[in-house]
Amino acid sequence: MEPANLIFFLSDNHNRQVLGCYGHPVVKTPNLDRIAARGVRFANSYCASPLCCPARASIATGRYPHQTGHWDNAIAYDGRIPSWHHRLRDAGHTVVAVGKLHFRSHDDDNGFTEEIETLHLHEGKGAIKNLLRGHDDEQPRGRALWDLYTLRSGAGDTHYHDYDRKITAKAVEWLERNARTDGKPWVLLVSYPSPHPPFTAPKRIYDLYPERDMPLPVRHGPVERSGHPALEYLRRIEGIEDLTDERMLRRVAAGYFGLITHLDEQIGAVMKAVERLGLLGTTRIAYTSDHGELFGAQGIFGKKNLYEGAIGVPLLLAGPELPPGHVTRQIVSHVDLFPTLIEGAGIGPLREDHELPGVSLWPAATGQDIERTGFAEYHAQGSKAGVFAVRDGDMKLIYHVGMPAQLFDLAADPDESRDLAGDDRYAATIAGLEARLRSILDPEAVDSRAKADQRAMIERCGGVAKVKEATSVLFTPPPGVSEEEAWAIPSKP
Repeated sequence: MEPANLIFFLSDNHNRQVLGCYGHPVVKTPNLDRIAARGVRFANSYCASPLCCPARASIATGRYPHQTGHWDNAIAYDGRIPSWHHRLRDAGHTVVAVGKLHFRSHDDDNGFTEEIETLHLHEGKGAIKNLLRGHDDEQPRGRALWDLYTLRSGAGDTHYHDYDRKITAKAVEWLERNARTDGKPWVLLVSYPSPHPPFTAPKRIYDLYPERDMPLPVRHGPVERSGHPALEYLRRIEGIEDLTDERMLRRVAAGYFGLITHLDEQIGAVMKAVERLGLLGTTRIAYTSDHGELFGAQGIFGKKNLYEGAIGVPLLLAGPELPPGHVTRQIVSHVDLFPTLIEGAGIGPLREDHELPGVSLWPAATGQDIERTGFAEYHAQGSKAGVFAVRDGDMKLIYHVGMPAQLFDLAADPDESRDLAGDDRYAATIAGLEARLRSILDPEAVDSRAKADQRAMIERCGGVAKVKEATSVLFTPPPGVSEEEAWAIPSKP
């Protein structure tokens, strides 16, 4: 592709189905919808792992967690594995990051020409309690996550809102100052913390979503939800009680939808600057999120599982050479972003890039078929053992190390309400998908390696007792904001 400017919008915690352009009947996302109308929407896009740091390391490097060794929110990207930003910077591009990166540290060479108002691991360590998994006596428990969703969802103001607005202002300022200076192509990563919980939305936006009109999440109740042992373990460790309070669930949904609309407004403000500066015709645009969010579906708050709501992420590409309003149903992944972004900025792959699992999505965006297997994995808090998802066509296997597998037909059952794994008629399908999984990795060996790495990190952090005493980090405070300020119950209007 010809060299061009590139803006990559990244968000945190955005479920693929909760956008207007993906068909959601309630949420308002006019600016993201415009990007989709100008280009291509990927209907079956997946993150590599449903947790911030592993997912963001995969976005950066084009490798899955079992290839990077970034398993959880305590073992974050540190710049040692080459990223797409390293590649473009080293090729002479200006590559600027604004906002939430959630890498290890500002002090690492993260591959950018400049970092502006970036957010990294809390105190350089992050959520070290993520390291404690697989043993009941070492797993952290408590009501912190439950309170985050049930007490903090609603109308109000948070420091995250201020940080989102600051990211927008800094991105626009950079565009105004630099975007047309020397004619060289540039790449601008604009990364927002929204719509990560707490689901507190500005009142003006929250009022767009009357609680009484909010849809309830699918299979939220104790009768409808799956009783799979891995999911029951997740609920217990995370302190998720039975979701029977429908008023609370509607408030959680309204807060989540409101944060998504708030995010959409921020992206819209940057896009208005792009248009005002005359850059729209020479700039390629990408949008995705690091992972999804269940917000009560399947009886779960958060992510940390391999249901579609947790691993399905929006992915939009737009540019002057793309067909407007095109939708592709091909299976794609965050590991595809490394080759996609370097090609989108106008440079070709190196020889070693051919060993990466991903492929450039520009051919798929213009209608060419690519054969892909969907894949994701999870190795952090709330999981007793590694869990892996593999999708071929409409059939999806969730493989739990040491526990029964799950099987879903996503065409007939998009809500994943009927587990087919116990039906003998699907034995051959399960065997085929497991063989596909084992062609990618050895799940038992990867599970053992992840736990060994986490045990080693525990020792570096002072041992199990020390880690158990650590502060639970549910979300990282924005730059310049203390823990006490960030984690306080948000103010109400």
